Amino acid sequence: MSWRDDIVAKIQNRNREQVSSFEELIVTHNRLFENFLALKSENVQLSVLNEKLRVGSFEQSKAGSSGGGDAAFTERILTLEQKLLSQQEELTELHKRRGENAQMLVDLNATLQEKEKLLASKDESLLQNDKTIASLRAEIEMYKKSRKELEDMNQVLKDEYQALHLAFTHLEEKLRKVQDENREMVERLMKYKTKDAEKMNEENENFIRKKQIKLQKELEDAAKDTLGFTPDNLFKDMLPPPIQAVAGVPTKPSIVFTAHNGEVNAIKFSPVDKVIATGGADRLVKLWDISKGIQESRGVMQGSNKGVMSVEYDTTGGLILGASNDHASRVWTTSDMRLRHCLTGHSGKVLAAKFLGEATKVATGSHDRVLKIWDLRSRACVETKFAGSCCNDLVPADSSGTTIISGHFDKKIRFWDTRTESANKEIEVQGKVTSLDLSRDFKYLLASVRDDTLKVIDLRTYQILSTFSADGFKVACDYTRAVFNGDCNYVSCGSAEGAVYVWDVLSTKLEVVLPDAHKNAVTAVAWCPITNYLASVDRSGQVVIWADT
Repeated sequence: MSWRDDIVAKIQNRNREQVSSFEELIVTHNRLFENFLALKSENVQLSVLNEKLRVGSFEQSKAGSSGGGDAAFTERILTLEQKLLSQQEELTELHKRRGENAQMLVDLNATLQEKEKLLASKDESLLQNDKTIASLRAEIEMYKKSRKELEDMNQVLKDEYQALHLAFTHLEEKLRKVQDENREMVERLMKYKTKDAEKMNEENENFIRKKQIKLQKELEDAAKDTLGFTPDNLFKDMLPPPIQAVAGVPTKPSIVFTAHNGEVNAIKFSPVDKVIATGGADRLVKLWDISKGIQESRGVMQGSNKGVMSVEYDTTGGLILGASNDHASRVWTTSDMRLRHCLTGHSGKVLAAKFLGEATKVATGSHDRVLKIWDLRSRACVETKFAGSCCNDLVPADSSGTTIISGHFDKKIRFWDTRTESANKEIEVQGKVTSLDLSRDFKYLLASVRDDTLKVIDLRTYQILSTFSADGFKVACDYTRAVFNGDCNYVSCGSAEGAVYVWDVLSTKLEVVLPDAHKNAVTAVAWCPITNYLASVDRSGQVVIWADT
């Protein structure tokens, strides 16, 4: 196998590297050892020769002493002794070098053993790494298979989603057509009812005219026989007095109930019947029917992951739009309480969400200083406005939804054209803007400000027309909601001590203070568009419906 060939090649390479480093030293050592042996042999020979010479010199000296000596032989002996002495010194030096070489050899052997141990540990680590590589390759193969399966499953889910999306689009288009047909039928029905009413009024007028003519004739006949009465005076006395309808301010709590576990942040009346929608910190939107003088639950809308900050009906009352602290807005249908759309994209809590004219466009304002415009048909954000300050509330400035008004934390009210990127106009007030409300004719804007005042702004001149305040009135929080009534005759707002304040728009005079029903700060109020009901909610979860009687 390739890994065995790699191991053999590495071992051979290691041998070449380690042997080549000490090859010259080994050759030198061998050469010195051979010289040592030769010198040792020569030294032995010289020792033998020296002994022989000593023995011979002794005998010759002995003979010379007896016969007079030989000077030449003595000189030869001295030369040999010097040579022997130099050979001994050289032998000593060789012994010394031999010892050094032996020590070096021992050190090299120790180093070699350490290298061999290190090589053995490296070989063992290499084997362990080979095993790890094999297991990792097996895992890679397994993950590749799993990835392939997941890709196939993802493709299947994408195909199913595409099919469901097409089916949903078809059903949504069908629903839109049905809603358009329903709207047309309602308009036709209203036209027919108007014609019926006009016809009945005409018949009533004809009947009254005939009756008046008959009565006039009878009076003229009676006047001929009776003195002191004139037909005009008698006819005037017999007519009933005119009825004057005066829409007063509701002053009595008609219905009081607890709607949520925790504070209620928003309340809104349905545009078509006596049903209110409330949104609370318990992450729920609830519907309540108050047409019978008591509260009856019409359903609960779920899906939000945090507290609901605002609720809004569409013009038909069939959809409810809720903004939540979980950075999203949601749309439910009131008929079956089902969640239809979830609009995510903000990076902060969403404090306001409103329909823009038709029920297919939505504008949202968030704590992330951004306004977004959504198309419910594509369920996508089609435009983003960077306001530069936290948005506490917003309203559409016209029925077509091309202009948006937003109130912000930096004490400014901004006017946006959906066809441009930046704000067209800004109005600065003396405090943070907590809420905005628009009159029914789109001419006046009501703003609630944290300097404990309400301000009415003329949208034709962008000027503040009037300011409402009162002793004891205090805006409770950054999302306190103030509203016009249906005829724009009055404005109302809740206060931090639990009372509801109502001002007359024309005179800017405080009309009435509605105390005692709430024990906590009032966060939002709402006027009913079809009756003279006023609803208020507080931080303890209580809802109060105020009426004339």
